[in-house]
Amino acid sequence: KQSDVPKNKETHTGSLIEQLTTEKYECMVCCEVVRIVAPVWSCQNCYHVFHLNCIKKWARSPASQAEDGNSGWRCPACQNASTQVPTTYTCFCGKVNNPEWNRNEIPHSCGELCGKRRQCLDCPHLCNILCHPGPCPSCPAFVTKTCECGRTSHSVRCGQSTAIRCSNVCGNTLNCGKHSCAQVCHAGKCSPCQLVVQQVCYCGSNFKDVLCGTKEEFSDGFGNFSCQKICGKKLNCGRHNCTQVCHPQPCQLCPRLPQVVYRCPCGQTPLSKLLELGCIERKLCTDPIPSCGKTCGKPLSCGSYEFIHRCESLCHEGDCRPCSRTSNIYCRCGFKKKVSESHVLSSLLTAAITFMCDKRCNKKRSCGRHKCNEICCVDTEHKCSLVCGRKLNCGLHRCEEPCHRGSCQTCWQTSFDELTCYCGESVIYPPVPCGTQPPECKRTCTRPHECDHPVYHSCHSEEKCPPCTYLTQKWCMGKHELRSNIPCHLTDISCGLRCNQMLKCGMHKCKRICHKGECLIDEECKQPCTIPRLYCNHPCMAPCHPSSPCPTTSCSAKFPCSFFRIAAISIATKLTDLQLGDSVEISRLITKKEMKQARLQCDEECLALQRNRRLAEALQIDDNSDPFNVRSSGPKYSDLLKEDARKDLKFVSDIEKEMRMLVEAVNKGKHTKKSHCYPPMNRDHRRIIHELAQVYGIESVSYDNEPKRNVVITAVKGKSVCPSNTLTSVLDKEMQSRPPPPIPHYKQTDKSVGNNGLAKSLKEEPVIDYFDVQD
Repeated sequence: KQSDVPKNKETHTGSLIEQLTTEKYECMVCCEVVRIVAPVWSCQNCYHVFHLNCIKKWARSPASQAEDGNSGWRCPACQNASTQVPTTYTCFCGKVNNPEWNRNEIPHSCGELCGKRRQCLDCPHLCNILCHPGPCPSCPAFVTKTCECGRTSHSVRCGQSTAIRCSNVCGNTLNCGKHSCAQVCHAGKCSPCQLVVQQVCYCGSNFKDVLCGTKEEFSDGFGNFSCQKICGKKLNCGRHNCTQVCHPQPCQLCPRLPQVVYRCPCGQTPLSKLLELGCIERKLCTDPIPSCGKTCGKPLSCGSYEFIHRCESLCHEGDCRPCSRTSNIYCRCGFKKKVSESHVLSSLLTAAITFMCDKRCNKKRSCGRHKCNEICCVDTEHKCSLVCGRKLNCGLHRCEEPCHRGSCQTCWQTSFDELTCYCGESVIYPPVPCGTQPPECKRTCTRPHECDHPVYHSCHSEEKCPPCTYLTQKWCMGKHELRSNIPCHLTDISCGLRCNQMLKCGMHKCKRICHKGECLIDEECKQPCTIPRLYCNHPCMAPCHPSSPCPTTSCSAKFPCSFFRIAAISIATKLTDLQLGDSVEISRLITKKEMKQARLQCDEECLALQRNRRLAEALQIDDNSDPFNVRSSGPKYSDLLKEDARKDLKFVSDIEKEMRMLVEAVNKGKHTKKSHCYPPMNRDHRRIIHELAQVYGIESVSYDNEPKRNVVITAVKGKSVCPSNTLTSVLDKEMQSRPPPPIPHYKQTDKSVGNNGLAKSLKEEPVIDYFDVQD
């Protein structure tokens, strides 16, 4: 490590020599000790010593480049920029390349006299010690120097920067040339004379106080400045006054003297010709100047560059009369013009001659964001005078520069306070640029939390802490059950069960899934009334009406599907009566006990599906998905469908093949739905297609009337699934596992033959198509 910086040049050089000799000096680039035999390079500005190879690598690295990119590379110690990269190993004085190490000499030196010029500009002597690291010591020679005023001399050390001053008064002449400097011996020029004198203008009518020697070079002997007023002094004729602005002496000759005036007032005719024509010769400046009688023709001030207006009066003395012509005046931008009388223009100031039109400039300003919008604009650069106002990179301050192109500069504001994290463990020391985020801290967060659970997140700069994820036990919203493994931050938890709380009507219970708050806030119960009807004992089924009697409407209850099958069997038994022409009342064929037995009871499969449906609603699982592997557990084909498939196996196989291809196409393709239309077919074939479509999860609809009624199936992506076992494969397995049937023995009797027709009519039940519901 480097030792402390020495206080003067001698100790600095001695410290470098000692550290290099004892091999205790470290290179700042590689942090390794500089050996006495290793090639080195020394900075001529800070005198730090580096390995030559290390400084070569540093000079080529991007981190060493100067900020402007054109000044070369920077020294790692003093940041002084250099243009040339060192390539050779030289001694400290630069005379010898690749110096050899000598035990009796300073490492990396040549052993000769240094001979370098010292840093003092006024020292002419060269360094007279042996080749050494660090700065050269001060010159030991003595020289004679004079004081600042030059009156005394002293013997001082060569290169001494302290100025020599004596106690005498300077006495040099000041800038005015009249007074002497009263300061004690000083450096540089003497201060200007501070005495105040009074100066008079050239015409002698105004006075002012100035410092002595100020603008005296413009003096004409009578005055020193011009008051910018009319001179008014008597001319040499003694009759007229000077009409020029205050000027140095002398005034001009009288412009009306006979020896000065040679032409008529308009200047077209010489006075010698007029004298020949009989005009009186002028002898005094007050005599009138003869007129030539021609048109004056002098140019007037109201004309333009294209057309000059001239005086139309006869040759005359004095000013010309007002112009009788008109002139075109253009606006500043030259877009519009107007006509005005010339004599009016001549009486106006030059700035008032032009006017401004009402045209607004549509050009973009220099910023490229705003339009000029100036009225009668004459600007060529269109500089934007608005403030930029865009947010800087810090996100806190706005750009205060004039509106400009490109990105704004980085925020110049800097904080000189330490920037710490919330707990104070991580610190960014000043200066801290504006917009700097607090440092990242890996300690556990120490902010106050709402719960007492252990904290697992790190210290952060955000005001709000992340939610607590500690697993706890919490009651659901309906207080149905105590749920486990619930994150602490969750408050509204649903168990997935029905609410089952009694509603305000006092008759029904809430059917909503476990929820928060009241069941019905501003709504009335709309569940069907369950009060039995008076005549049929079926429920009322009208919307809940707790304060009013049930309405007298017709009963809309439907019998179970098995009612029709039982009724068909009973009708078949009474077929003989029907053939004889008797009537049969259907209501008497079925007893109340048979009606109760006709209702289907929920089995274990039904209960499992109901339980899975409630759990899916609680976990918010889509109905189209198959989280419980219900669909993949294998399809269930009805016995009636299997029986029909055995009768027409080829038809069923073709239908299943078509359905499987349709499901695979919609699941692999881009479309969400795909449809297929079957040709017209009979009722039995349509029923087979409808039942197979339910197994595959395909929508099926029948269209048109008989005999052209057909079925259209539609597969939906994500809903339609191919079963693991097809109906044909299920039938094959059943055929393989079923034992061969026994050979039946028939015994024919007369009685069986006689009752054959009646037995056949009783065994054959009417086939009702309950699956072709779309028909």
